Amino acid sequence: MALPRIGSMRKLWNVACFVKRFFSSESATYIQNKENCIFSGIQPTGIPHLGNYLGAIENWITLQEHDSAVLYSIVDLHSITLPQDPSVLRQNILDMTASLIACGINPERSVLFQQSQVPEHAELGWILGCLISMPRLRHLPQWKIKSGQKNEGSVGLFTYPVLQAADILLYKSTHVPVGEDQLKHLELAQDIARSFNNKYGDFFPIPRPLLSSVKKVKSLRDPLAKMSKSDPQTLATLYINDSPEDIILKIRKAVTDFTSEVTFDPERRPGVSNMVTIHAAVSGMNVEDILNQSQGLDTAHYKQVVAEAVIQKFTPIRKEIQKLQADPGYLWSILNHGTEKAKELAVPLYQHVKKLVGFC
Repeated sequence: MALPRIGSMRKLWNVACFVKRFFSSESATYIQNKENCIFSGIQPTGIPHLGNYLGAIENWITLQEHDSAVLYSIVDLHSITLPQDPSVLRQNILDMTASLIACGINPERSVLFQQSQVPEHAELGWILGCLISMPRLRHLPQWKIKSGQKNEGSVGLFTYPVLQAADILLYKSTHVPVGEDQLKHLELAQDIARSFNNKYGDFFPIPRPLLSSVKKVKSLRDPLAKMSKSDPQTLATLYINDSPEDIILKIRKAVTDFTSEVTFDPERRPGVSNMVTIHAAVSGMNVEDILNQSQGLDTAHYKQVVAEAVIQKFTPIRKEIQKLQADPGYLWSILNHGTEKAKELAVPLYQHVKKLVGFC
């Protein structure tokens, strides 16, 4: 559930009381005493699209209910591995914060914070980078994809998987929700944890993956490619704050095929199957039930059904995002208090690392 917004002295007082209660030393002890710790991060690329929501954010919401310490970071250090306009990046951080809260990320149940404001992430990243070889990083798929055929890119782009490992290990995370495309990076974090433990003693737990059960959402214009914000076609990507009119238009224009029947066959009918995947994900129904209910519908009419399901799912979220965006001070306060909470956990652990390494 969304937190109350600041709009009056009474609401300001309520938020102040919440902050005092949640970010107290008692709260810190509570999280430190948790047996398991879940960590995940998301880059501040603005408003998430449907694939971001179904592949990551929805899973994050569920994980808040587990009896574990849960930390979610807006990883702005990672975002500058590619060129960024500072004013756009600043707004993207706020938009991502508003989106996460509107979707159901609750700072009373998890720690939501800005990565760059906890310097221990970068400092631990340097230490861990000294334990891994360049050939190991060079073979990671993200470097191959983003550096291009010339194998060129910034040092930050090359080493950001090490910073990812530091993000995870800084809180002694035991579990990391990831998609299949990030498994290689988590394996790197596991290898680095083992290297550190072999050199300095058993310190870091080996983090385990929590894979999402949701199938990847494909582009609406190219069902063989995954949905992406970088897609040049504006009709290819559904955003969680799209208006009902935009949702209807994008789904109506989604590429399917010339067969009118609704079936689920990702290899032979990827476009229609993508519609079924989206419908199942936003409605909570299984594929078999959807196919049974869709008997007799042609794909044009079925697209209307899918659009209505998406609109029903995201209209409350879109409205809440708009409310939160109107109050940037409130969003910064959430991030600032989350950052302080993360520091309470990160600083003592990093001090221990420095002693192990010999810095103090």
